[in-house]
Amino acid sequence: LIAPTDSLECIVAASQFCEMKVYDNGNLAFQDSSKQQSFYLSSSTPGLHTVVLEAIDLSGSVYDTIYYAVEPPLDVASLPGGMDMGLTELNDTTVFFKLYAPGKNRVYVLTSINDYLPESQNAMTRTPGGAWWFKELTVPAGQPFSYQYLINGNLRVADPFSTQILDPWNDGYISSSTYPNLPPYPAGKTTGNVSLYQTAKSPYQWKNNTFQAPNKEHLIIYELLLRDFVTTRNYQTLIDTLDYISRMGINAIELMPNSEFEGNLSWGYNASFHMALDKFYGTPDKFKEFVDSCHSRGIAVITDQVFNHAYGQNPIAQMWWDSPNNRPAANNPYMNQYCPHPPNCWGNDFNHYVQPTRDYMDRINTYWIEEFKIDGIRFDFTKGFTNNANADNYDAGRIAELKRLANQLWSVDNDFYVILEHWGPNNEEKELSDHGMLLWGNAVHQYHEAAMGYTGDSDFKWGIYKERGWGNKHLITYSESHDEERSAYKIKTFGNSSGGYNTKNLATTVDRKILTNAFLFTIPGPKMTYMFEELAYDESINDPCRICEKSILWSYYANTHRKRLYKYTAALIDMRNTYGVFKTDNFIYALNGDSKRINLSVPDTNATVVGNFRVTSGDVYPNFQHTGTWYDYFTGDSIVVTNATAPLTYQPGEWHVYTDVNLGKASLIGMDEINGLPSTVALFPNPSNGIVELLVDTEEGTTVHYSLYDIMGREVENGRYNTSQNGIETLVLTSLPSGAYVLKVQFGSEIHTERIMIE
Repeated sequence: LIAPTDSLECIVAASQFCEMKVYDNGNLAFQDSSKQQSFYLSSSTPGLHTVVLEAIDLSGSVYDTIYYAVEPPLDVASLPGGMDMGLTELNDTTVFFKLYAPGKNRVYVLTSINDYLPESQNAMTRTPGGAWWFKELTVPAGQPFSYQYLINGNLRVADPFSTQILDPWNDGYISSSTYPNLPPYPAGKTTGNVSLYQTAKSPYQWKNNTFQAPNKEHLIIYELLLRDFVTTRNYQTLIDTLDYISRMGINAIELMPNSEFEGNLSWGYNASFHMALDKFYGTPDKFKEFVDSCHSRGIAVITDQVFNHAYGQNPIAQMWWDSPNNRPAANNPYMNQYCPHPPNCWGNDFNHYVQPTRDYMDRINTYWIEEFKIDGIRFDFTKGFTNNANADNYDAGRIAELKRLANQLWSVDNDFYVILEHWGPNNEEKELSDHGMLLWGNAVHQYHEAAMGYTGDSDFKWGIYKERGWGNKHLITYSESHDEERSAYKIKTFGNSSGGYNTKNLATTVDRKILTNAFLFTIPGPKMTYMFEELAYDESINDPCRICEKSILWSYYANTHRKRLYKYTAALIDMRNTYGVFKTDNFIYALNGDSKRINLSVPDTNATVVGNFRVTSGDVYPNFQHTGTWYDYFTGDSIVVTNATAPLTYQPGEWHVYTDVNLGKASLIGMDEINGLPSTVALFPNPSNGIVELLVDTEEGTTVHYSLYDIMGREVENGRYNTSQNGIETLVLTSLPSGAYVLKVQFGSEIHTERIMIE
C-alpha cells in the first residue's frame, strides 16, 4: 500500500536470459532483456493495481502476478451518531464499522467479499481529530463473511469487538459436532485472526423469558471448567448434565472464561477477544440454549471475564506494540507499557484509569447481557485494576473505577451479579460490598485443615461476612475453587489419624467432607462449590500441571461413598434453601477449636450446628439457645436439653444440626439404594460388562485377597493386590460367561462378600 507520491521498488527475475515485460493494470510499465533487473513502479491512480510479469523466450511465455494499492485521498468527516464500537448491522445488506485508532495514518476494512484486497472503496474515513475511523459497506444478506482491519499498510488485525473469530492455528481442532458448519479460514488470502459475522441471522427463540434470578445473598454457585467437566467439552453435553447439577439444589452455574482465549485447551484466563464467544465449546446459539435451559431450571448463569490483562493476539495490544521490547508501546491508549503492580502480572496490563478501557469493558459487558441474557460476571483479579505499585494498599481510585463499572452494569440490568475476585485490603472490600458487589471469600486453608483433622489452624471464621465487619451478606465463601488444591486430595494425602480412625480412608474422607460442608452451607450468605467437589474428587490440581487437562471422572458417581457425599451436599443445600433460619442475620459462632458450633435464630426457629473435628472422641459445646427439646434434622431423633451450656460427647468427625422446631427428617435423595451396602467394600458398576472396579476402603498398601465363585460354589477367579491411595482396583472378568457370581474379599481380619452380575 503506497501513497500517490511514493514509488515501489520491484525486482524481476527468471531462471534464464529472456525478454521481460511488466504490465500495471494492463499498461506496459517496464521492459528489458535480462535474467534479473530492478525497477520502480509508481502511479497516481488510486485503488488496486494488478502487476503482471511476462517472461518470453523462444519456447513461449510464463507469467507471475503481484498486487499493490495506491491510497485514495484521505476522507475526513464527522462520525455518525448512534453506532456501536465494532460492527453495527444497519440492515440485512449494510453494516457499519467503527474503530478507535488514534495516531494511525490509514485504515482499510478488508473482507472475504473481495479477497481481503485494499481496494479504494474499502478505505475508512477518519474523524477530524484523528481518533476514530469508520466505514459503511454492503454485504450479502444471510451469508457469513469475515473481515480485518489493515492499519498503516502493514498490520492486519481482527476487530477488538469481534463477536466471533476465525483462528488459523486452532480452528482445525474443533469438532463438527461441537460447531457444525464452521466457515473455513481464508487461507492464502490473509494472515492472523479474522472477525466473523453474518447479517440477517435468524434470532434464537428464547423459551424462558420470565426468569427471576435468585437473591444474590442466597446464591449456591457451581463453578466449572467445561474442558474438564464433560468429555465432549461442549454446551450440548453440559445441557444434558443439568439435571445432575439441579438435583443438588444449585441455583447458579459459574463458567470459567468462555470468551475467546489463546489456544483451545485452556483455563481461559489468557484472554484475547473479550467479546467473542470461544468456538471450542460450541456455537453462540448453543450457548444461548444452555442459558435458556438453566433459566428453565431456576439456575442463573455467571461468566468469568478477565479485564486485568490481555494476551498477544488481542488487537488492542497489537495495534500499539513496541516490538523491540516485546511490550505495549508507550502510546497505547488502553494499556500500560509495564505492569505497574508486580509480582501479580500476566499478559499485557490494561490501564483502568483511561476512558478507552472503560468504554471497552462497558461495550463488552453490555453485549454479553443483552445477547446471551447472562445473570452475572465474575471479574478476575480486580485488585489489578490499579496503577499503584503496591496493590495490597487501600486504593480510592481503584474503588471508584469498580463502582463505576458496577453502576454501568446495573444500568443495563439492575439485578445483575457483580462478583469480584479482589483479594484487596478488608476496608476496601467492605466498601465494595456496601456498594452492592459480591466478593470471593477464601477460607480454603482453614477448611482443609479442619477436614484433615488438624485443628490448630482450622478457624474458618474469615469466611463469614460478620467477622470482616461487613454489614451485608456479600461474601461468597467456598472450600474449593479452580485456584485451590482439591480438599479430598489433601485429606487422602495428608490427613490425620488415631487408632482405627483414619481420615485417609475414602469412607472417612467423605465423612470429613460432609462434616465441613455442614459448617459451610449453614453459614448465612452466598456459597460456592467447585466441580466434582460433591464426589470427593481427589486428583491433585498439579497433576500433571496446574492448568493442564484433568481426568473427567464421572465413574465416581457409581462409588457408594462418593455418591453419599453428593446426597448429603444436596440435603444440606436443600435445608438452607428451605428454612429461613439459615438465611438469618442473627447468628453467632465459635470455630476456633476442635469443637465448633454455629447458633442461628429467627423469631420462630432456633438452629444449632455442632461438630467434633478431632480424630478422637471428645466433648463438644453446642451452647443451645435454651433448654428443652431439640430435634436432630439428619437423624430424625430428638434430645432433651436440661443444661444449655453442658457439653456433649461426640465420636471423631461426628456432627449434628439441631432445631427447636421439628422440621422432620432430612430427605437424602435415593439414600435407600445404598443403605444396605457395606461401608468399606463396594463394586461398580454392577451389573457389569466384566470390567469391575473394586473399592476397599482401608489403609494404603493393605494386602487384599479376593475370590470369585459361580452359582454352583466353584471358584472361577482369585487374586491379591495391595491397595492404592484411592482404594480402587480394576478387575478384568471379561473371559467369564454371563451370570451371577459372589465375590469374597478379605483384608486383615475383615471378610466381605458381594454379589455381582456379569452381563
